Amino acid sequence: MIRIVLVDDQELVRAGLRPLAELDGDITVVGEAADGRTGLSRVRVLRPDVVLMDVRMPALDGIEATRAIVADETLRDVRVLVLTTFDDDEDVVEAIRAGASGYLLKDVSPTDLRDAVRTVAAGGSLLSPAVTAAVMQAAARGPRPPDDGRIGTLTEREREVLEQVGRGLTNDEIARALYLSPATARTYVSRLLTKLDARDRAALVVLAYETGLVRPGG
Repeated sequence: MIRIVLVDDQELVRAGLRPLAELDGDITVVGEAADGRTGLSRVRVLRPDVVLMDVRMPALDGIEATRAIVADETLRDVRVLVLTTFDDDEDVVEAIRAGASGYLLKDVSPTDLRDAVRTVAAGGSLLSPAVTAAVMQAAARGPRPPDDGRIGTLTEREREVLEQVGRGLTNDEIARALYLSPATARTYVSRLLTKLDARDRAALVVLAYETGLVRPGG
């Protein structure tokens, strides 16, 4: 059973998400909160598998709450899935930098919602094709963080793989694009996560755009 906590300042949203999340019987909502500070407290007590986190909330916003969850060693197994709209694209980039494992639009279909929760609970990251382009454009046009030299440590092949990850390709698609076996593609992605100190695939995508390795429309 996948245990989740809903953190959103709109009661109507939380009330709607609960039955949708629990429909198939393998996901259960163990707690709710109307702001980030209360949500953080609930997460520390309940230790859910996944937190569905809104971005803009009173008391403590979703970005800072996500950052606090990721920084807490006792919550290392808790994954954060951000809820957003296109208008929040720059906020979502900040949430991914803070350690969120992915994001959803609030008009997500019930099936996609449950699939996203399962993906994140299993240790994956969610980069929805419907929103990746807009969010990554925000990362590319925003201020770039100082170059810490990590990209320079990559081999030519690792840079090629990172570029394909940044374009949203799956491991199998990367394998076909670069004439690799699927196992080798997975190995390269795992190596990138380690060398770049990235929490998950979502962080790799943001890094690829922020460093200019991939450009919107390129």
